[in-house]
Amino acid sequence: MLRPIAIATLVAGTLDILFAMILTVAYGREIPNMLRYVASGPFPAATDMGAAGAGLGLLVHFTLMGIMASAYVWFASQPRREHLRTMPVRAGIAYGLVTYAIMNWVVVPLRFDTPLPPKPLSIATQLFAHIVLVGIPIALLAARQLRTRAI
Repeated sequence: MLRPIAIATLVAGTLDILFAMILTVAYGREIPNMLRYVASGPFPAATDMGAAGAGLGLLVHFTLMGIMASAYVWFASQPRREHLRTMPVRAGIAYGLVTYAIMNWVVVPLRFDTPLPPKPLSIATQLFAHIVLVGIPIALLAARQLRTRAI
């Protein structure tokens, strides 16, 4: 199961971080600061770590994506979860909604004390990212990889 997890992590992680970088620049902010903010979730001192903090942000981002991909691939590999392999777009949309809810309504508010509900623009961009750039690619890649292997 490592191959589908690795591929899904790299593809979805790259799509998601590129989108975050585009949004960061569009809002007139600096990419290294955004990456340090990501790293500051588990490592609060990362905001003062310069380039190392930004690199740590990338590592944290791909680690989180690896956890998301691992969870999906594990569930999709279960015999009773065949629908996750046979209907990957639907499953990916659902998984994107799940990852959105967990990250934006639980993890981020608990860690950064952000107010709920998020602003409408944040909801829209985060739903797009989690569904189109994370959920669907992970589901499609997992389905393809799992169909070609006997798990």
